[in-house]
Amino acid sequence: MSELEEEYRLEYFEEEGFERKECPKCGAHFWTRDHDRETCGEPPCEEYGFIDNSGFDDEYSLEEMREAFLSYFEDHDHDRIEPYPVAANRWRDDVLLTQASIYDFQPLVTSGETPPPANPLTVSQPCIRMQDIDNVGKTGRHTMAFEMMAHHAFNTREDVDEDEYAYYGEVYWKDRTVELCDGFFDSLGVDLEEVIYIEDPWVGGGNAGPAIEVIYRGVELATLVFMSMEQDPDGEYEMKDGNRYSPMDTYIVDTGYGLERWTWVSQGTPTVYEAVYPDMIAFLKENAGLEHTDEEEELIYRAAKLAGHMDIDEAEDMETARSEIAAELDVDTAELEALMEPLEDIYAIADHCRTLAYMLGDGIVPSNVGTGYLARMVLRRTKRLCDTAGVDAPLDELVDMQAERLEYENRDTIRDIVRTEVEKYRETLERGGRRVETMAEEYAETGEPIPTEELIELYDSHGLQPDMVEEIAADAGAEVDVPDDFYSLVAKRHDTPEAVTETEEGEDERFEDLPETEKLYYDDQQRTQFEAVVLDVFEREDGYDVVLDQTMFYPEGGGQPADTGTLSTDDTTVEVEDVQIEDDVILHRTDENPGKGELVNGQIDGGRRRQLMRHHTATHIVIHATRQVLGEHIRQAGAQKGVESSRIDVRHYDRISREDVKRIEDRANEIVMDNTSVTQEWPDRHDAEAEHGFDLYQGGIPPGEQIRLIHVDEDTQACGGTHVARTGDIGAIKILNTERVQDGVERITFAAGEAAIEATHEKEDALYEAAEILDVSPEDVPDTAERFFEEWKDRGKQIEDLKEQLAEARAGGGGSGEEVDVGDATAVIDRIDADMDELRATANALAEDGKIAVLGSGASGAQFVVAVPDDVGVNAGEVVGELASKVGGGGGGPEDFAQGGGPNVDDLDGALEDAPEVLRQILNA
Repeated sequence: MSELEEEYRLEYFEEEGFERKECPKCGAHFWTRDHDRETCGEPPCEEYGFIDNSGFDDEYSLEEMREAFLSYFEDHDHDRIEPYPVAANRWRDDVLLTQASIYDFQPLVTSGETPPPANPLTVSQPCIRMQDIDNVGKTGRHTMAFEMMAHHAFNTREDVDEDEYAYYGEVYWKDRTVELCDGFFDSLGVDLEEVIYIEDPWVGGGNAGPAIEVIYRGVELATLVFMSMEQDPDGEYEMKDGNRYSPMDTYIVDTGYGLERWTWVSQGTPTVYEAVYPDMIAFLKENAGLEHTDEEEELIYRAAKLAGHMDIDEAEDMETARSEIAAELDVDTAELEALMEPLEDIYAIADHCRTLAYMLGDGIVPSNVGTGYLARMVLRRTKRLCDTAGVDAPLDELVDMQAERLEYENRDTIRDIVRTEVEKYRETLERGGRRVETMAEEYAETGEPIPTEELIELYDSHGLQPDMVEEIAADAGAEVDVPDDFYSLVAKRHDTPEAVTETEEGEDERFEDLPETEKLYYDDQQRTQFEAVVLDVFEREDGYDVVLDQTMFYPEGGGQPADTGTLSTDDTTVEVEDVQIEDDVILHRTDENPGKGELVNGQIDGGRRRQLMRHHTATHIVIHATRQVLGEHIRQAGAQKGVESSRIDVRHYDRISREDVKRIEDRANEIVMDNTSVTQEWPDRHDAEAEHGFDLYQGGIPPGEQIRLIHVDEDTQACGGTHVARTGDIGAIKILNTERVQDGVERITFAAGEAAIEATHEKEDALYEAAEILDVSPEDVPDTAERFFEEWKDRGKQIEDLKEQLAEARAGGGGSGEEVDVGDATAVIDRIDADMDELRATANALAEDGKIAVLGSGASGAQFVVAVPDDVGVNAGEVVGELASKVGGGGGGPEDFAQGGGPNVDDLDGALEDAPEVLRQILNA
């Protein structure tokens, strides 16, 4: 802390008469205009002081406060920009959800690779922080969904080369940032003597810098972060994470003003929830029949003022925090819990419904991975909270209330997704309950509680909430250890993307000094021949890497395979078997060395290239058609182009039906037949995002200030692949298959052009072959196949009936088996060379007749079935194990019925001859 002390001695603080103090309760250093102030002002050092006493000139709604903030910063030379989606993985591959406004500009803007959309700028960015899920409803101030109002400025140091980064110079820094914060408070009528600035250095993601928490009447309303350092083992500053840091070339003003908290303080309500969700909370309380007396309302009000103590991140546990508040209120802890918990559930339902509206409104589809998993987790927790609180309104209606308020246009799809997920949840609970019963019995025997890891696994696999597990386990006499931050622990498992890349070999330093290869395939995608100079050749174990100054060969990337072909000189021709790209240097993998410095003639396999182009353009058309048929929530989850066929994985909450397939295929071929131009352009990244949104990045997130866009019909995507000139060049698109590759992801396999015709021929050949076998016309194949199938099923049932009749006949004395006495019971030992179904039926019939059955079959290896009536004292599993060992195999099962066998059929009769002795030995044992 002391190393950064000078970073906080701002000229603005000095000019405005601030004094630096140390809080006697928590030890934090803070700046204040009030020279008589003693504490830092933040709970638990001080209670909330704004409830019923906001100190603002007016009360504001969310919409009014947002506009007040953005307008203020616009009036102070900031450009207002539109918010980004809550799904941050649309434009970055290292996180899933947007948790702060700075996420909008990472990693490309903060690194200086691309310029910001404006500088300085202001935004009100919707965010979702899953780590706050367990605090929601309880602390009075936490919301999982929130808007981070912010202003940002992007700066570079004076000694940096002007061309090194995408922006240059200083816009403003710490003094101006604090001055603007003061100014916004002042614009709302706040007494600036009550605004406190606490020193709190920030560290995150390898960066760091001084930061200031802004406190007003006991609540933190803003954080001002000055991102200016990067991790460096030899750095001059040691930060609170124990690492050392040095100044970096770029330095960024990263502020966050919580819209919900500013609105809350302006209204002075007991909790943030009444200020943010007034209508929904009123509806939920009425629906759940939740009413309070005047005395209870007074107690709730008093508890709200102390709720700053309730924070699972900082309190030892929720029970301890609740007990402390109860003691201060001079009430019994159990009485306070009984009063507060139903209300806290109502608060959490309102917040979670807003979170779901953001997620589903921005096109996140519930699934078992990534953002889809997080959406499903929130949805299932919300459903459970509704059941616990006695809210019987359909969940899709509750989410729709928030979606309508947020002005989403896809509300029908949102409701459909919620209904589908609730039904899936019911089915999952039925399966999971049986698993809990078994687990609870196991832990009840050991006397240990079911541990947290098991609870998380039950939630992951079966969607079982911990309180549900607790109820089921209690019936079996088992206890459950449920941590207060359970949902945060679950979210932590899933809040980062899966590892996305695996490289066979590290970056090769040999290519570092080579210039970027000129990509001719973007200039003319139809061309297949070119000339180039060989800049270098590198030997590999199985061939050579040839680097040219320019190339028409497309390197593997974006799901599109590489081109193949030849490189020729006057003396030799080498085969290009693969093409890769590394740091903008294209490597042609060849079987022979064409010679460094040679002029080569490159010839691409034109037929392969054309087919890959057809499939790549068809991929764009198929996902566009799928979105038009199934809804705007459709997004690509993966793709692979090929020569014979291609596939695209899309995020969808339901199975794709045969009717859907036909509609998608029809729409795709309409686009093909329209024969519209397929065009490319290279606009500025921010211009492209502003016009088309982040659905541009279906196939990945390209770097750079300019990005390549491909326009097909009304679809626009960022894409680096090769494409046909007009949609008619594709010829035709045929969907071959659809399948669910994981929950929430459907795979569409299709063929285009010549491959579509070939695929159609194959299916027709199969149909005609079936028609010939059935001796009917192709049109009659379905009816004939159905008739044959029904007849086959009927015959199967008749065969089973006959087997049962035969088994009963054998059991009644119609068989040739040997009967022997085993203690007080009779055993029938017989060889019946039949299938296992018949063997089992006969054995069961004998056991029902009160006899031990020991049956063998040589129909498929040497097989045994043993059935034992109740209370005989012979273990069927042990008998089978002993007999099966005599034929070179094994087997076993419960005491009353077992089966097994081995490969040695020649030893079957001998084993059955030994069966009487085996039975007597096991009985006597």
